[in-house]
Amino acid sequence: MSGGDNPIQAFQYTALPARVLFGFGTISKVRNELISLGCKKAFVLSDPHHATGAAARLMQVLGELGVGLSMDAVMHTPADVTERVAEKIAASDADCLVALGGGSTMGLAKALALRTDLPQIVLPTTYAGSEATPILGETRDGRKTTIRSLKVLPEVIVYDVELTYGLPPAISLVSGINAIAHAVESLYAQDANPVTSSLAEQGIAALGRSLPVISSDPADRNARADALFGAWVCGACLGAVGMSLHHKLCHVLGGSFGLPHAETHTVILPHAVAYNEPAAPAAIGRVARALGVGSCRPSPLRSAATNGAPTSLREIGMSQSNWTKRRRRRSDPPIGIRVPSSAMRSGRSWKTLITGTALLERT
Repeated sequence: MSGGDNPIQAFQYTALPARVLFGFGTISKVRNELISLGCKKAFVLSDPHHATGAAARLMQVLGELGVGLSMDAVMHTPADVTERVAEKIAASDADCLVALGGGSTMGLAKALALRTDLPQIVLPTTYAGSEATPILGETRDGRKTTIRSLKVLPEVIVYDVELTYGLPPAISLVSGINAIAHAVESLYAQDANPVTSSLAEQGIAALGRSLPVISSDPADRNARADALFGAWVCGACLGAVGMSLHHKLCHVLGGSFGLPHAETHTVILPHAVAYNEPAAPAAIGRVARALGVGSCRPSPLRSAATNGAPTSLREIGMSQSNWTKRRRRRSDPPIGIRVPSSAMRSGRSWKTLITGTALLERT
């Protein structure tokens, strides 16, 4: 193949089957989407934060088609919560799931879809990107495990920019950096390809320019639309290729220590990027180009620190003693991590990302 100075190499890419609606006020289209799927009984999933606002509005839109409502979504998708809600769904005789909320609600919907095989219509209210992936992370007895299956991929994603207006700037920032992390790791994934890599740069650029605007003006419609679009694109990258060191660390830390998901991604990302850069300089260079900076290593960390987001694990609830106690649990399974190249394994330990004072104590 020819392509000038950068010839395109052979690659594989599998497009995921999902319908996407994007716009303002699109919550009003959910009823029609449900009918298009041939469904008549929707069980709605959300969280306490949206109980009297967006979730109530969604129930109004659905009318008699809404046969049940659960506000039980919590972080890291605990299996016991999923099983409890599954009993409610069985009692309601629902024939589809409609989920409104952030990553926790998307996770609950996916876990229920895995168990019930019911179709999903989802309305994301943050920038997590989970809705665009066939990936489910569940926690049981303090251990978070991840599966990849088309059974958990939502059939319809309804992006309503107006649902993100109430997302506080601080949460918008960490949620957006969480999305950026998906795109960053897709650039040096073992199955990276020109399609996802182009999308990754587009998503990083959209979030890179919109998050600072949202921090100063949370009501900016254009910035909110840009950020939500970027989150979808980054999530699509996460769904299309494998992830690596950064995501594995975040999942282990979050599931083991109950750390908040987006904040954990925000803390880990700059360190994971710095660690990976020697082995994947071209990929990290594309991140820097998308962000419009000379080097991407300090950029996410500087952005987080400037806008008040956490920059150390201690700030989000982890201490050195937590890590020491966990290491003593000999029954824990080994952590398997995919790396961008064998060069990363040459005398450098990923454990320094956890135990190093720069990460636990950073100020």
